[in-house]
Amino acid sequence: MSRPLHRGVSGGGRFSGNGHEFCDGSQTKHKTEKEDVVKNRLSSDHTYLSIRFPFQFLFQDNSSSQHSLAENGFVSDAFSTGTLRSRHRLILLLLKFSLVVIVILALAGSFWWTISITSSSRGQIIGGYRRLQEQLVSDLQDIGELSIGSARLKELGYCSPESENFVPCSNVMENLASGFYEGEEYYHHCGHGLRQNCLVLPPVNYKLPLRWPTGRDVIWFANVKITAQEVLASGSLTKRMMMLDEEQISFRSASLMFDGVEDYSHQIAEMIGLRNESNFIHAGVRTILDIGCGYGSFGAHLFSKELLTMCIADYEASGSQVQLTLERGLPAMIGSFTSKQLPYPSLSFDMIHCARCGTDWDQKDGILLIEADRVLRPGGYFVWTSPLTNAQRSLRNKENQKKWNFVRNFAQNLCWDMLSQQDETVVWKKTTKIDCYASRKPGSGPSTCSKGNDVESPYYRPLQVCIGGTESRRWIPIEERATWPSRAKPNSKELAIYGLNSEDLAEDAVSWSSAVRNYWSLLSPLIFSDHPKRPGDEDPSPPYNMLRNVIDMNARFGGFNSALLEAGKSVWIMNVVPANGPNYLPLILDRGFVGVLHDWCEPFPTYPRTYDLVHGEGLLSLEIGQQRRCTLIDLFSEIDRLLRPEGWVILRDTVFHIESARALTTQLKWDARVVEIESNSDEKLLVCQKPVFKRVAS
Repeated sequence: MSRPLHRGVSGGGRFSGNGHEFCDGSQTKHKTEKEDVVKNRLSSDHTYLSIRFPFQFLFQDNSSSQHSLAENGFVSDAFSTGTLRSRHRLILLLLKFSLVVIVILALAGSFWWTISITSSSRGQIIGGYRRLQEQLVSDLQDIGELSIGSARLKELGYCSPESENFVPCSNVMENLASGFYEGEEYYHHCGHGLRQNCLVLPPVNYKLPLRWPTGRDVIWFANVKITAQEVLASGSLTKRMMMLDEEQISFRSASLMFDGVEDYSHQIAEMIGLRNESNFIHAGVRTILDIGCGYGSFGAHLFSKELLTMCIADYEASGSQVQLTLERGLPAMIGSFTSKQLPYPSLSFDMIHCARCGTDWDQKDGILLIEADRVLRPGGYFVWTSPLTNAQRSLRNKENQKKWNFVRNFAQNLCWDMLSQQDETVVWKKTTKIDCYASRKPGSGPSTCSKGNDVESPYYRPLQVCIGGTESRRWIPIEERATWPSRAKPNSKELAIYGLNSEDLAEDAVSWSSAVRNYWSLLSPLIFSDHPKRPGDEDPSPPYNMLRNVIDMNARFGGFNSALLEAGKSVWIMNVVPANGPNYLPLILDRGFVGVLHDWCEPFPTYPRTYDLVHGEGLLSLEIGQQRRCTLIDLFSEIDRLLRPEGWVILRDTVFHIESARALTTQLKWDARVVEIESNSDEKLLVCQKPVFKRVAS
């Protein structure tokens, strides 16, 4: 249920102190000044950077002078209305002059290239010339957007009803029609034309998700695309642990009517040699890759044991495993490795789990098992539950017996040790010794990758036929790593692997601890407006815990994730490392977090309405500063797709980038304000909330 946010907030705010601290203040305004400001605002609909908000009582500008303090303590964004028109005309003239100069220089450069190059060199530079033309067009578009001012930017329209659960570039039928096959049809394939940006509306009967932990076990049926038949149909082992109850889908993991996930995880622990699943942590297990996770019941149960399970599955137009898992507040993303490597570094997970996941491990000469081995840490566990592993059933079917024999022999050639086999479940343990590969019989298995071919952090690279990760300095058995939660704080020796020292991480931790504390004090009066609390108080118990799924679009060292856990927030964070920036994703995963490489000029591999909070520090500077294939509005429309209704966006960047971004929020119909950072005049915060818009039933 959408509810009004009762605490008024002006168009600006201020953080002070240690780079982040938030402070309050007040100043009484004269009635005559307010009347003048109101008259000036009503006189023109084209005021520079004027933004109209759906919740005007929450986001409103009451300032009459720059940096004046409103009654609620936020610093307002003020503009001098007397000189505004002349200033706007001057800016327009300067921008028009800049446009003319850029066009003249571009034409002159083009003419000079034409007369200077020979016919033999034209083919070599034609690609670079086209990229220059594309960049020129993009720059001209950006300058044109700035020249017309935010008041004249049109709001984005709504996408068609068919786009309620649409993932751009993931249309399997279109990919097949375009000639992609043999697994390629499951990957993102985006056209090279202009993107058609629009706002994805939720379903007609959409309701705000129940908050954690209630939402882990009960979700609204209308929020996801799934039929009653798909709910009741048997699928993977963990798919069967759900029930349809009128408007809700409930997950009964301990029901006597279904296979109990608790008994199943207990069985796996015993097969490893542990007393129960609570001892996974002591055996070095923290992060698990769950392939074809059903609807996340395995990860939901293990979350209470401080284990973090990342679900991956193919894009599904209906009955999506990933969409339902995310709706439950559990980590998941669309992922396939039928033809390309996963966007994770080598040696990233302590366990890989596949319970009737639909992956044919015996196909393509075992190349899928090689990829599983690449992302599995030394000493990690591979758990496979399948009818193929049942000895009695396999003996009755020669084809199944052939498949099982292939997987078992190939696993042995990968230096995996079979620990146990019970019923349909088999557990292997990856070797901890690199010299195991050299001790194999010649030709008995895939070779190890050469140093030049052993890429630690591939980004959707074609699958390799060699064993990866053996050249990495991160080859450390899970038993020798610090157990959770100590793993989140690597020592100086471990940090040296990533080119860092203890001071780097300590400084980062102090900064993010302060930032999270002040983010929460900034949002708490709004998030918990129906349950008043003062900054510094403990969060009220559910259902008032309004944040669960969080994505950090520029995660760096994973400091934001670490600070949220240190503060005791019941959230999980998708740490995204931009493909065009510094890559510390191996460090993030080694700290016991989850994350992924991603190019933000492409849609993120997830469904609409996935995250409660989208965060990014320095993201705009990174993306805009690079030669890009997309515009700022492309990036923001993608953020809107990821964000749940009533979800929040917090961006920290330079003043220029924040002001430019704020001008675009009116196109997205977001409620937005800029918060000043008093100790850092070069940066500001942009805090936005996505309103609830619903499609009218036809």
